[in-house]
Amino acid sequence: MSKVSSARRFGRSAYRSGLGHRGGPVTIIEDRVSRSHARTARVAFYVTAVVVGLLAAAIAASYVPALAALLIGGVLGWIVGVIVAAVITCWPVLRVLWWWAPEICLTLLGIFGWSLLTGHTNLLVRLVALALLVGVPAAIPASRRFLIACAWCLIVRHRLRVCFHEFIITNRSGTLPLILWAKPTPTGERVWAWLRPGLSLHDLQTRVDHIAVACWADTVTVEAASDSNAALVRIDIKRRTVLTGTVRPPLAALPGGAAPTDVAPGTDASPRQAPTALDLPDVPNPDTTATGKAAPKVAPTPNGTASAKTKTGKANAGGQAPQTAASSGGDDVSDWI
Repeated sequence: MSKVSSARRFGRSAYRSGLGHRGGPVTIIEDRVSRSHARTARVAFYVTAVVVGLLAAAIAASYVPALAALLIGGVLGWIVGVIVAAVITCWPVLRVLWWWAPEICLTLLGIFGWSLLTGHTNLLVRLVALALLVGVPAAIPASRRFLIACAWCLIVRHRLRVCFHEFIITNRSGTLPLILWAKPTPTGERVWAWLRPGLSLHDLQTRVDHIAVACWADTVTVEAASDSNAALVRIDIKRRTVLTGTVRPPLAALPGGAAPTDVAPGTDASPRQAPTALDLPDVPNPDTTATGKAAPKVAPTPNGTASAKTKTGKANAGGQAPQTAASSGGDDVSDWI
């Protein structure tokens, strides 16, 4: 016993020192999640079987005898209950398949296409088709950027799942938020998620820095995606800023600062000067007074005040300078203009 136990201890220590941890199966679905869904599946089976069985028996009693109606109701209730319980039990597996659905579909499409080419073409044709399928989209800038953006959407979905598992507090059953879909944006990616009971929008907004680190992004914003349902949220992952470019005004490129010219539509006339001021005939000229006479021009004086001056001419018969307006207190009104 001592030799066996020492050998086991030696083997474990050697294995730990060589690989750093004990070997074992990789857990895809946690035990807590499996147990929770198993309990929910049993409850759902009994409730569904009883409700569906009674409803089916009540409907069937109008057409067949009571004993046959009870038998039909029991069979239908059992079938529907089994289906509901199976879906609830398999939901963790279905959720994992949903997370990897794009990768699974692309893999199956590639295998099917390669198998189809194998049955109808030789190896050279298959290699040429593969080179064209991969090389042409990679050589065109627009398609290359689109493919890279789609690849980032796939990566972000998995990074968010890892972030939810590590940082976000889950509910008692251990279920994580369901990541629905993602699409590329000019600044990064936008992802929609469905929150499960136990989480709220505030919980995600207080951890946006953790989400940004997990998604290898600059900043992350989380907002409500629906006005009627708080469980649907929108996560904007921003990797770059598109509003940092310098915009040069078109007038700066004109030589000598000349005003732009335009040509009247439908004519071949030479370019005409563009208007540089507004022509508003309804607005009175500020240089004229209400009486139609020219308003006095205001000029500064050496002591910092302004005085009203008018031109003296032959039209002034008295030869006297016009008097400036004064207020009731004796102050010169022109000092305040």
